[in-house]
Amino acid sequence: MSERKAIFVTGGASGIGRAIAVRFGQAGWFVGLADIDQAGMVETEKLLPGGFSYAHKLDVRDRAAWDEALDAFATATGGRIDVVANNAGIPLGGGIIENTPEEIERCLDINLKGVLFGAQASHPWLKKTAPGSCLLNTASAAGIYGTPGASVYSATKFGVRAITESLDAEWAEDGIEVRSLMPGFIETPLLDHTPHHGANEDIRARVTGAGLEITPASDVADAAWRAVHGKRLHTPVGKTAYTLRFAARWMPGRLRKQVRNSNRPLGK
Repeated sequence: MSERKAIFVTGGASGIGRAIAVRFGQAGWFVGLADIDQAGMVETEKLLPGGFSYAHKLDVRDRAAWDEALDAFATATGGRIDVVANNAGIPLGGGIIENTPEEIERCLDINLKGVLFGAQASHPWLKKTAPGSCLLNTASAAGIYGTPGASVYSATKFGVRAITESLDAEWAEDGIEVRSLMPGFIETPLLDHTPHHGANEDIRARVTGAGLEITPASDVADAAWRAVHGKRLHTPVGKTAYTLRFAARWMPGRLRKQVRNSNRPLGK
């Protein structure tokens, strides 16, 4: 088995996935990228140290494709995978009655089913490099307290949080660490998308209009490094995430009142 540690990152073509790939690549890790955006992965590879990266087109909704991608990456690395970053995800905003069945199914399939499939496929590889290997799931501040105007997205991220907590116990005897990241609004291309099919305002405009901060993707990458090497189960990233975590724990009644009285939901 190769001595160089290896990380496999889904959603590696842009945003948080790209930032995580660069952070670990700069630390000398062999980086595997997975995404449906092949052109984006090429751009990410340009930011990585030469000779120690591998890109594989992957739709995380396809369970068999997960096995194929991880097998191919392990071949490239010399047989080891130390971290799998279950990062691929999509946004979905708007009131629940505004979301189409197709939008709901796509968000559930990518954000939730994709994480479950990634966990299943990753287990034998992470067990092989344990102790010290890690499944790193990208959840969200929306997994701390439900976000008005993003009920489906919040449901998926609460689900990712639950998967993380379940597998933290389930895989403990195998020596595999399981962690989650809980970022707020992050500076990624997703902010420039409309939150749902009927919206006429992108997510960035809604966030800035509400006076919320947008955190650099590099901050999430640094948090990913700390999560993989530390003991914290969930790692909030950004002021919004930390504020929500504190309020949900210590002031739940006040938080509920603030959320109910907040401005219009994201996506309207």
